[in-house]
Amino acid sequence: MDTRLSPPRFPLLVLLCAVCALSGTRSPVAAAGRSCADTRQVYAEKGYSTGTAPLTQISGEHLRLCPQDYTCCSSQMEETLALQSERDFIKAIEENSQFLLTTFTQRHRRFDEFFRELIELSEKSMNQMFTKTYGRLFTQNAHVFQELFVELRRYYSGGSVSLSEVLSDFWSRLVERVFSLVNPQYQFSEDYLECVSKHAEQLQPFGDVPRRLRVQVSRAFIAARALSQGLATGRDIVNKATKLTADSECVRGLMRQWYCPLCRGMPSLRPCHSLCLNVMKGCLANQGDLDTEWNNFIDALYQVSEKLEGPFNMELAADSISVKVSEAIMHMQENSVSISTKVFQGCGSPRPAPGRSKRSPKESGGNRRPFRTYSPEEKPTTAAGTNLDRLVTELKERLRPMRGFWVSLPHTICNDEKMAADVTNEDRCWNGQTRGRYLPDVTGDGLVSQINNPEVEVDIARPDVRTRQLIMELRVVTNKLRHAQSGQDMDFMDSEEGSGSAGGDQGERYNDDWPGYGPYSPPYNKPPRSPASNPAKPPRVRERNGSKWNKNNSHGRIQSATSQLSFSLVPLLSLPFMVTVATMWR
Repeated sequence: MDTRLSPPRFPLLVLLCAVCALSGTRSPVAAAGRSCADTRQVYAEKGYSTGTAPLTQISGEHLRLCPQDYTCCSSQMEETLALQSERDFIKAIEENSQFLLTTFTQRHRRFDEFFRELIELSEKSMNQMFTKTYGRLFTQNAHVFQELFVELRRYYSGGSVSLSEVLSDFWSRLVERVFSLVNPQYQFSEDYLECVSKHAEQLQPFGDVPRRLRVQVSRAFIAARALSQGLATGRDIVNKATKLTADSECVRGLMRQWYCPLCRGMPSLRPCHSLCLNVMKGCLANQGDLDTEWNNFIDALYQVSEKLEGPFNMELAADSISVKVSEAIMHMQENSVSISTKVFQGCGSPRPAPGRSKRSPKESGGNRRPFRTYSPEEKPTTAAGTNLDRLVTELKERLRPMRGFWVSLPHTICNDEKMAADVTNEDRCWNGQTRGRYLPDVTGDGLVSQINNPEVEVDIARPDVRTRQLIMELRVVTNKLRHAQSGQDMDFMDSEEGSGSAGGDQGERYNDDWPGYGPYSPPYNKPPRSPASNPAKPPRVRERNGSKWNKNNSHGRIQSATSQLSFSLVPLLSLPFMVTVATMWR
């Protein structure tokens, strides 16, 4: 063969080396002998043995995740670093979500302690006030008041309790006892007292107080329970959403961006910012789908907390229970003549009590101190460490930055200088293959947007089941919070439609209930009582067919409840007109 026709080979080799140099890629001849000292040092600092780490770069044909160029990583090193990349990813998620978890955990604990203590203080205040005012007669009937607070606690704690039923039952029990006390010269049977309580709504012995207390207590307790449950749900959802494992495609992307530079002998090289975003959006695609419902949830929490420091103030509601109950008793005592007249007409004439006479003035307790409520400037501070206004203000400050958390999480992680290069360093970062600019576009947020993700292959046709469950949990709790903003309890909306605990806001406010909010009294429809709505509570053991209200009594004074309401009242001069509560009880 004539060698004169063959082109010279040496100049071609020189040209190849020149092209490699210009393109930033080392030639195989140059790469094969480069030291792996830096890679070995970093690998050792992470706590791994360098027994399998090459001293100089070797051919990368064995690599499965990193580019199969000359490398400082053995197969075992690549596998180890892939696992490390997953641990780094999970740690980054936990660290960046710690603010959420801490806020929900601490705020739930503080609000829960505060609300429970308000109920405790309210009961203690009533016991002290009524014991001092009424003495032994209160202690003999204390179980009526104790049961009220037992049920209020049970409702707040999440029990299947209807607030309207609780309060209605309380007033029914109370009217029986107060009626007996304002008429000590008579002896009343169980059936007779049942007749009195059965028609208490028609008699209105306590005036408008039961309605006003129900509106105030129901709205405050519904909002307090909804907020407490909402904070607990937020804590649980953050826990579930951040306890994740990276699938194989996510691990591949994590490894390629964080540790393939190490295998290439460039351990200090950080991934390009856009490369990091694409990897994170692919790995967190399902979390990104939480965004819409998450924002709705945060907004609902914020709005309920505002209600609690405004018209649904739990402090004022809890503090007013004893005052309003006392006001109701005073109203019944002051109107005892007309109320007793109606009862005697409707339920029949009672039997005189044997050996009983009117009480003497000496038995009256004339040193009763007037009842009072706290002014807005004098709100009590409990052992929880602060009052409600301060708790709500602190919560709202922490809720604001939570909006958009899940879609901003990839940006939060990639903005960390330890995780990715700065956006201004686009030409001297790791682009997935070598040092240089990252060219692909950054994908959108959520699962569907990952269809063209160049770094992580995501199956958009298979949504994550756990994420769908979290979305449903968010929708349920958000719905409860939104109803609570209107004073509605979703658990009892069917049985209490139109009542204060389920009938909507409707602007129903009172000067003595809501300081700073103008008086407004819209038409009110009393809800029907439905004891069956609270199956957890034992029914009152009493015969309900013994009422004489709709029967002709021995005097033939009334034919029906309707005719009774229009019956002209005749003052009974034989009944003492007692004008103070102390006189009534003592």
